[in-house]
Amino acid sequence: MLQPKKTKFRKQFKGRIHGTAKGGTDLNFGQYGLKCLEPERVNAREIEAARRAITREMKRMGRVWIRIFPDVPVSSKPTEVRMGKGKGAPEFWAARVKPGRIMFEVDGVSEEIAREALRLGAAKLSVRTRFVQRIAE
Repeated sequence: MLQPKKTKFRKQFKGRIHGTAKGGTDLNFGQYGLKCLEPERVNAREIEAARRAITREMKRMGRVWIRIFPDVPVSSKPTEVRMGKGKGAPEFWAARVKPGRIMFEVDGVSEEIAREALRLGAAKLSVRTRFVQRIAE
């Protein structure tokens, strides 16, 4: 699973995800992509599950690019623990995604295979997504 090798701080504030994506809204590498439609945190496990589903459907043909990286540590306290006594330990890593962000890109396969692969990958994610493709020039 994806996670940073080293971070400056072990724990981070929760924060809020406002507005639309500032960058990463266009297809840069592949012909087809999966675009996020709502602001949310996407788990590193979800990203890995989606990647596996996409590569399995493509039968290891073509190429997949993951355009998001889980760099936010999400902490939680154990169950049935009283309030106070500090912040909980980091549980998992997440990526903050805003609407319009391209999450995955695919190339080297037909549109039908890419559409089906990205549909299966989107089923593993906790955000609504849309299939996008590069306009022929």
